[in-house]
Amino acid sequence: MDTPHGETPGTEDLSVVPTSVPTSLVPATTASSGGDFNGLPPAPLRPSQAPLEPDPEEYEDSNMLRMTFLEHLEEMRSRIIKALYGFGVAFLICVVFADQLWKIVSAPALDALHKIGANPAALVINEPMEGFSIIWVQVPLVISLFVASPWLLYQVWAFIAPGLYKHERKWAIPFVASTAGLFILGGCFAYFVAFRFGLAFLLGLGLGGGVIPLVTITHYFDLFVNVMLGVALVFELPVVIFFLTLLRIASPSFLMAHSRYAILGIVILAAIITPTPDFFNLMLFAVPMCMLFFVGVFASYLLVLKREGKKFPWAAVLAITLACLLVLGGITYGVLLKLHYHPVGHWPFMVK
Repeated sequence: MDTPHGETPGTEDLSVVPTSVPTSLVPATTASSGGDFNGLPPAPLRPSQAPLEPDPEEYEDSNMLRMTFLEHLEEMRSRIIKALYGFGVAFLICVVFADQLWKIVSAPALDALHKIGANPAALVINEPMEGFSIIWVQVPLVISLFVASPWLLYQVWAFIAPGLYKHERKWAIPFVASTAGLFILGGCFAYFVAFRFGLAFLLGLGLGGGVIPLVTITHYFDLFVNVMLGVALVFELPVVIFFLTLLRIASPSFLMAHSRYAILGIVILAAIITPTPDFFNLMLFAVPMCMLFFVGVFASYLLVLKREGKKFPWAAVLAITLACLLVLGGITYGVLLKLHYHPVGHWPFMVK
């Protein structure tokens, strides 16, 4: 066989593909690697070659605000200053109404002294500066703490928000509203219910033995602050339980499994906060605190359901609850009628 000059047999250029070769004989790797070859569509990628979908949390983490240690300190300083400004404005407003606020604060003591027949039914002072210190300084400070609580809690949230994911920052309004609301609700419960019942019992002790109650405004206000702030802080229990679940430190199943220890701790705490040693006032504090514990467990259960993509059957639960209340109300009404009670148009609505 004749070969061109300068070439040896077996060294033909094999890189040139004749145009007459059918495209079906072209290897699939050529079409897939080079894209469209002679009009062929690209071959589908194997599962191992498919691109991975981006993780939303990793994407948010990559776009999260990064701050140095000094920037964190500067942010903390800024939030503390803003919180003090808000607290200062609330304090100045409370100072303007200091006399009216003192009348509200001292009302439970005066009512209790009237009930036990004390004469005089008034609080006393032992030092010249005692009235100014309590009425014009300490009372506005305590009341302004309740008034400014939404602003203070917002500054706390604003400080920790840059370290949260975008989908977690939407909890700002619920956090501030629930925390401040429970704090104020706890103070109202202590003032209108717990403190009034306990104070009359305390002041009435020893009256039969010739003891005359002379209560100074300092001792009274110390007891007032301890009960008010103690109950207000205890009312934050649902928020604490919710955030423990949010941070995956606790779970509803764990809390329910150890609920007996929680109830024991609540009763001990109520015994410390309660201003009186009797069982009635102990239960007056302990029962709402236990209810708050289970409210917090329920809120954490709703959080777990949302995390798992499930929904709580609100319609069925509300229907069953309403049916149970109607049945319980009917039974109670029947028992009262059996005991010869009849309904009236004023409180207590059922009289004998």
